[in-house]
This record gives sequence, C-alpha cells and structure tokens, in this order.
Amino acid sequence: MCRAPTAADLQSCSHNSTGFGESPHTEVLSYAGLDALSNRLAHALRSTGVRKGDRVAVSLGNVVENAALTYAVFKLGAVLVPLNPSFNQAQLTAALAHLGAKTLVIGAVTDLPYKPCRGRSNLPLLEGFIPDMAAGGGGRIASEHVPTLETVIVVDNRAAHPHIAAFPLEQLRALTPLSELLSSSASSHAVVPDSPLAADETINIQFTSGTTSQPKAAQLSHTCILNNGRLIAARMGLGPRRPHRRAAAAVPLLRLRAGLHGDGDDGRRDATGLYGVATMFVAELELLEASPALRDRLQEIHPHRAPFRRLRKGIAAGSSVPESLMRRLYAALGLEELAICYGQTETSPVSLMTSPADSLVRRTGTVGRAMPHTAVKVVDPTDRGRVLPRGARGELAASGYLVMQGGDEARMDAEGYVEITGRIKDLIIRGGENIHPLEVEDCLLQCPGVGDVSVVGVPHPKYGEAVGAFVVAHAGWTTGDKDGNGKHVLREEDLKAWVREKLSAHLVPSHVWFVDDYPKTASGKIQKFKLRDMAVRSLADSASS
Repeated sequence: MCRAPTAADLQSCSHNSTGFGESPHTEVLSYAGLDALSNRLAHALRSTGVRKGDRVAVSLGNVVENAALTYAVFKLGAVLVPLNPSFNQAQLTAALAHLGAKTLVIGAVTDLPYKPCRGRSNLPLLEGFIPDMAAGGGGRIASEHVPTLETVIVVDNRAAHPHIAAFPLEQLRALTPLSELLSSSASSHAVVPDSPLAADETINIQFTSGTTSQPKAAQLSHTCILNNGRLIAARMGLGPRRPHRRAAAAVPLLRLRAGLHGDGDDGRRDATGLYGVATMFVAELELLEASPALRDRLQEIHPHRAPFRRLRKGIAAGSSVPESLMRRLYAALGLEELAICYGQTETSPVSLMTSPADSLVRRTGTVGRAMPHTAVKVVDPTDRGRVLPRGARGELAASGYLVMQGGDEARMDAEGYVEITGRIKDLIIRGGENIHPLEVEDCLLQCPGVGDVSVVGVPHPKYGEAVGAFVVAHAGWTTGDKDGNGKHVLREEDLKAWVREKLSAHLVPSHVWFVDDYPKTASGKIQKFKLRDMAVRSLADSASS
C-alpha cells in the first residue's frame, strides 16, 4: 500500500528521470501483519471508550491506517463510517452530526491527487466544530455542533506535506495523536467484542448522494459485505487455489472496504488483477502513452518479459467501459478478463456483473447477469408490481440478501444480461461519483446574480458525464464577457469559482450556458431531457468549429 511520499522520499526518487524507483513510500502488509495491526488499533480504540454499536467516522486517504482501521472497527462490533476526505467543513460537520458519530479518525493533512507534498490542512475543518482545541484535556472534546463526538484521533502525516500551513498537533490537547494511542496499546492479541456479533447487524454506514438533495446513509451488514466480496471473487475466478494472486486496487478506500490498495506501479509489483473505475483505467493508459521513459524503465526492470505479463483479470465499476477502451486495455495492459460490475452503495454494492468468459459484446454492452443469491427484475416505473417482458425498458430492481429499488432504467435480454439504458432520475455519474443536480443548483442559486439554474449531466470524454449548468441571470444583470453598461456582469468563471469554494471539486460545473428561459411542460416543470439535448448540440458545435 502507499502512503503520501515525504520530501525525502521524492528526493531519493529524483535521480531516476521516470520517478519510477523503489517507491520508498510503499508499505507492505502480510495478512498476519494486517491482523496484528488491526488488533492493536482495536485495543487502542477501546481504550478511548469505543464499544459495540458506536459509530466511528474515518476520513483518510489510501493509507495503511485506513485499511487496518476498517478491520479494527469491525472486530469491536462498532460501526464504520467512511467519509470522503475531500469533504469541506460544512459537509464534514453535517455528516458527523447526522450519524451521531462518537469518534473521528482524520489525517492532519488530506492528500491532493497528483500533487505530492502539497495537501490540504485539516485544521480549519476541525476548528469549525471544535471551538478551542488547545484548551481541552485528556483527548476529550465538547462540540456544540456535534454533541455526540467525544474523541478526535489524528493520523500525523505532516512530514509528507512540508509546504502546508502549520498544524500544531502537540499543542492541541483536545486531539489524540494515533501514534500515542498505539504506543499505549502494544497488545496485538485477538479482540473480543463486548457482546456477540450477529450476521445481520449493521457494521458499515456509507454515505451516498443518490435521489435526495442530501447524501443518504446506507446501512450495510456483515452478511452483505462478506457475501458480496466472496461472490465477486468467485465470478472473477479468484480463490484459494490461486494463493499468489496480487490485486492492485485503484479506487478510494472510502468505497472499497476490502482494505486493499495497489501502489500504482503494477508492472513492478507483478499485479495479476486491477480494480478501478473506467476513468482510472484511462489515466493508466494516458500515463503509459505520454511517458516513453516510463515504458523504457519498466522494460529495464523486466528485461526478459513484458512488464504486465501477469496482469489478466480486472474489474471496472462505476460506469460502463466502451468497446474501444476495452480493446486498448487488452493491448496495453493485457487485461483479457476485465469484468464489469453494476450496483449501488445500498446493495453492498454489486448486484450485477459480467464474467471473464463473457464475450466482448456482452462485457461492453451490458453490466452482466445477477449475482448468486440475488434476483433482478425490470418493472414498470409507474406500476412497480408489473414485471415487464424481456427486452422492454423499465426500472431495475434487485432483491436477495440485498434489496433495492434501483431507479435506473434498464432492459434484460432472454439470457438474463442487463443493459442500463438511462436514468429515471436525474442523477449524474461523473467518473463513478454520484452527483445529484439539486446540490449544485442550491449552491448556484445562492450566488449573487443568479435568478434560476438547472443542472444536467452532459457527455464528457474522460469522466463519462460531467456537470452542466443552465443559468438564468437576475434582472439587472448581464452575462458572459459583455460590457455591463452599468449592469452587474455574471461570468462563467465566477460561477465555477463560487461552487468550488462552497462544494467539493467534482461538483464544479464543467460547462455553463446562459439562457433566458427553460423548455417546460404544460404544468411548468423543466424538461431536463431537452436541456441535455441542447448541451449535446452546443458541445458538438464547439468541437466542429
């Protein structure tokens, strides 16, 4: 697994022009090591008062501590609440308060993608709901905004980010450094929960921004998580008879709760499987295609064989993989057995999946068939008691040890393969991340000069979909780069900056169109499908010109 590289790490790699050295910031864990570390963490958490059923929020990146904490919390019978490290102060406070979290584990710094040693200090986030961290004592806090919160444990990763503003952890007595907890809890013996665990008990709560304006908290059980992982592996053809397989996971640990993450240099680590979303596969290809020096370095490391010779299996989740991308993955990485997964956080998450034995047409045009012990059907969205015939479009629903009314439009063929044909609701899926338009619309409506706004998903060559905003200016305002002539001017860059300041970066609109009015139904509802058509035409015109 990777941790963020320190300045010293980068210095040691600088002699290699490709930056592809021995990765001093990589940490290797055996199963025994992970078990022992998670036991130590479990004992440490228990010493702070964490008991079965308590909610432990974790806001960390792809680091060893994140993986070990997952198992530590599970062993105690507490409830793990993984939070997106990119949350701003308002989002973090709202999430903690909504779920009544007792403990928060957070990094001193949040790593920023593709920006080694340049992270975001989390001190301002904590100051937003812990008024006087220096005055506390004994690692206990009192927060008016999150009254259930008792302990904030900080993973000290400041050495990886020498350029950020000071985070005086040693002076903030209300916070508890993780290193101190571990030093006071040397025991790696097995942990016994306060009371026996039951298979149907909630062990994980995942936030998902689905069909409401605020993220929903989905409760997952031992049964759901264990069965989903086991059944995914079985469909991929993985199992104990192949003990030396290595998987490199390119997804955030806040979504992948299996606790495995690859360090990116899949060729050098002899990875045999790759797990990510389609946009991450595209990034791998772009890196290889843009860096001949990297390819040469890989060949130096493996002079007598192809660098990715062991890489065969893989999973793409979050969105479908176009046939052209699938063929590029075969040619560049050797991913001949790439499978497609479909599901939702609420379904633990995979309900449909292709098999490596499926044809290329099946693996690029469908999301596969139902998983074992799972039933899926396509129903009439206006009468969910009526199951539609094979080939007809309708709403996809799943049941079994997981139950979910999907909300996605789909159709199923005679052999049980399901094709996702659209979205009944207006959810935007950007590179595997769910975005509800209402969250962006509410933010933009608070921007001075915005009279009305409607947000839709628009095509994006890399992310599949991106946020597009159609904005009506207030009376007395003009738009674009026009001369205001005494009026205030509303500009695209100002709107993007506004959202960037208020929300996470992936919610910032990629495109903004200024309009005088919207196409509407007779009852006055905005016809978003017509806005999407307008966006497609506008993007096509821009590309042709």
